[in-house]
Amino acid sequence: MLQLPNFILCIFICLFFLTNGSKSIVAASTDSNASFSIGAIVNVGSRIGREQKTAMEIAVQNFNANSRNQNLSIHFRNSSGDPLQAAFAAEELIEKNQVKVVIGMEKWEEAVLVAEAGSKAEVPVLSLSAAAITPPFTPLQWPFLVQMATDGSMQAKCLAQIVHLYQWRRVIIAYEDQPYGGDSGILSLLPKILQMVGSEIEYRLVLPPLASMSNPKEAIREQLEELINQKYHSRVFIVLDSSLTLAHHLFEEAQKMSLAGRDSVWLITESIADLFSSSNNSNSVIEGALGIKRYYSKSRKSYQDFEAQFWLKFSDEYPEDDNPYPGFHSLLAYDAITATAKAIQRSTSTSGTSKMLLESILSGNFAGLSGQVYFEESKIARQQDYRIVNVVDGELRELDFWIPGIGFSKSMDGQNNGATEDQGLSSEVTWPGKLNGMIPKGWEMPTKENPLKIGVPGRHNFQNLVKVPPGEHPPKDNYTGLCIELFRKVLNVLENDLKYTLHYDFFPYNGTYEDLIDHVYNKSLDAIVGDVTILANRTDYIEFTQPFAESGLSLVLPDKSSPSRGWIFLRPFRVDLWLLTFAMLMYTALIVWFLEHKDNPEFRGSWKEQISAALYFIFNSLFFSHRENLGSNLARVVVVVWLFIVLVLTQSYTADLASMLTLDRLNQNATNAETLLIRNAKVGSFNTSFVMGFLEEVLQFKQENLIGIESEFEHLDNAFENGSISAAFLEVPYAKLFHYRRCDRYTIAGPLFRFGGLGFVFAKGSPIALDVSRAILTLTENGTLKDLEGKLLSANSKCATDDTSDNAEEKGSLNFKSFWGLFLLSFSTSTLCLLVSILIPKLMNYRKDRGKEPQNDINTGNNGNGISSISGYAANGDQGRTPTEDPVIMQTPDVEDWGSSGWVCISLSDTPLDHTDQESTVNESNYLNNKW
Repeated sequence: MLQLPNFILCIFICLFFLTNGSKSIVAASTDSNASFSIGAIVNVGSRIGREQKTAMEIAVQNFNANSRNQNLSIHFRNSSGDPLQAAFAAEELIEKNQVKVVIGMEKWEEAVLVAEAGSKAEVPVLSLSAAAITPPFTPLQWPFLVQMATDGSMQAKCLAQIVHLYQWRRVIIAYEDQPYGGDSGILSLLPKILQMVGSEIEYRLVLPPLASMSNPKEAIREQLEELINQKYHSRVFIVLDSSLTLAHHLFEEAQKMSLAGRDSVWLITESIADLFSSSNNSNSVIEGALGIKRYYSKSRKSYQDFEAQFWLKFSDEYPEDDNPYPGFHSLLAYDAITATAKAIQRSTSTSGTSKMLLESILSGNFAGLSGQVYFEESKIARQQDYRIVNVVDGELRELDFWIPGIGFSKSMDGQNNGATEDQGLSSEVTWPGKLNGMIPKGWEMPTKENPLKIGVPGRHNFQNLVKVPPGEHPPKDNYTGLCIELFRKVLNVLENDLKYTLHYDFFPYNGTYEDLIDHVYNKSLDAIVGDVTILANRTDYIEFTQPFAESGLSLVLPDKSSPSRGWIFLRPFRVDLWLLTFAMLMYTALIVWFLEHKDNPEFRGSWKEQISAALYFIFNSLFFSHRENLGSNLARVVVVVWLFIVLVLTQSYTADLASMLTLDRLNQNATNAETLLIRNAKVGSFNTSFVMGFLEEVLQFKQENLIGIESEFEHLDNAFENGSISAAFLEVPYAKLFHYRRCDRYTIAGPLFRFGGLGFVFAKGSPIALDVSRAILTLTENGTLKDLEGKLLSANSKCATDDTSDNAEEKGSLNFKSFWGLFLLSFSTSTLCLLVSILIPKLMNYRKDRGKEPQNDINTGNNGNGISSISGYAANGDQGRTPTEDPVIMQTPDVEDWGSSGWVCISLSDTPLDHTDQESTVNESNYLNNKW
């Protein structure tokens, strides 16, 4: 009779708990007066909620089994993932069940509303979730809130470090849209952290909530098709928080649409990785996906005991779940109960105030299953370590560790850091598409079916840089020029060093450079191969490669030069004139010495003294400061002619140097933008270049003074000739090419302003740009680029050398042709005087001997030949006269006798002279000789 009422009473008790939608566990204890009630709010419909519920039940059971004085009872409420329902459940637990602590809340939105209710009732709330960015005034706004979970900043930093490690510049994030904005925290945090490592979010793939979709696969397929149609090239996908079912549909549709093949990257956050790990559904993740999981030690005995208890209880209560092993969320729930239980043990009684209980909880410090548990500012203080996992053959394979403040490491001690930017993680990673050791580009790479669409400037007169063949769509092999040839060399480097082939096709474009760049930005073109100037404003929306040529703004002027100031005194004369002047100087010095050294004491002495006297005399003549007396009339004639030449040369030199210095000063004043602005001069530039806008906006040239010129040499030449422009502003490569062909008429000044150089253009974030930059550096270092420049840029040049500054400087210089008549006069005069000084004495001596020949012939009866006599005299000179012959000096010499250097004698054997006459004759002879 007594058993039936007891049975009925038990039934009513069970029905009471079922109608209230709750379940209570009350563990018996020997001391029934020390009971402590705990409220728990979980989402029983989710895997995480079921794990949390099982873990808390085990924690309560273990505490009650080991405690003698306290007894814990736990009351569960189901939030169903609804923050409002979680708030109502918290109020019910506090008011009806009189719980002293509320634990749980899978989402931060739930925790916020529950914390509001707990703060009003002064009941501590232990949240198992955290915001991505914890608000700074959280302890003031919700003083009874305790955060057991770490915030999302460490997770975002770990993901950003992976992106940075492999140098992926652009990523696509995918997440499930939540009705309460559940992902707003990490969505606002992740872009900032990615930007810090040089990357950015290119596209947000927002998936509707799973409950709102009648056909989830079709809805996801539409979102992926929109991603492809909008031509987003990034293939690095980061999947944020979402339900397990929705993530499975996303991965499945992505594989069908070839978004998970070669060069694709899929990164999953720790919540997704935990779901797949705990659900044993890793085979539904994309093969080769990379993820992160919060690290915790599995080697400790406490964890192993908990794992065994969890496996038994979870398998019994939820047999439909195929993986009965605990995840990190279950460890966190177990530690929350443990923190509460230890706080109760530290209290003197169970009747203490809620504030005392809160302080006791916050003062706890113990080794939990999830790690060391201690609090600062009402939140757990430890920094979460992560483990990098890789999906391989349907399983999550653990790779390296990521430790805050240290980075990637092979071990938890952080001493073995093997991650590098060249090779990535130290552990081998299996990527989607089986890349065999290669790192995916994370970008939509061109294929034969979908080649890279490269724009080429079509309206280009500088065919040394780019030459587009005629036709609407000519074959790509017919394109030539420095830019085209360099790009082909780059392709060879990519194929040989990086082991991949870049499929491409050229498309000529006849518009401006700005319009051509816009086509890359709006994805009509994938790249530009041409002479595009690297500017700061352009780098905001396109990617430039390493510059392959310098760039700046040069000023083209008609027939102006910039001389070398250090040797400007040499410029009035050209080299040939300097050499000829020096040679003539030496020759004149030699002639003067020859004519003077025999009889002029100032030119006598040793050979050294004679040479120095001659050189000193002739060099002084350059400045008209010579003081030596000349005794020979022939030497005087030579010096007079030489002084005339010196006068003409010095006056010409002075005038030419003065004009050069004056023009140089004028040129310096004219070869800058400020002078042109002051003079209100008209300047020109090419219509297709950005320079026109630069001149007007930066240099402040008036629009009416800017003359647009077609990109052709002839048009620029005509603009100078007809006076339309006074100067032209051209970029450095164009100015050089123009100068190569017109170096005889124009000169260049500058560069007056410098830009970033000339480079190729790719879409923003393209990894191809980085590979091309490396290839350009390789070609620069091995000299290939320099050879191409020398071969192509100087082709068809009218100048003998690339550097025409020397030629320009010599345009106004005097040369040999300007004074050849004067030098011929001086040379002829000096040579004639030399011959006169040598031949006249010989001739006079011959005539003297000829006057003796008749007497010799009469006395000897021999009629000699006059020609033979002259020949004999030329050979023997005065030796033909016998010592017995008595010479008689001519008293009145003939005019022709002024050139004799010796005595002029005739033989008069029958007319002897007395001593007085002989002395007078000798004095007269010496006088005449000195005159010459």
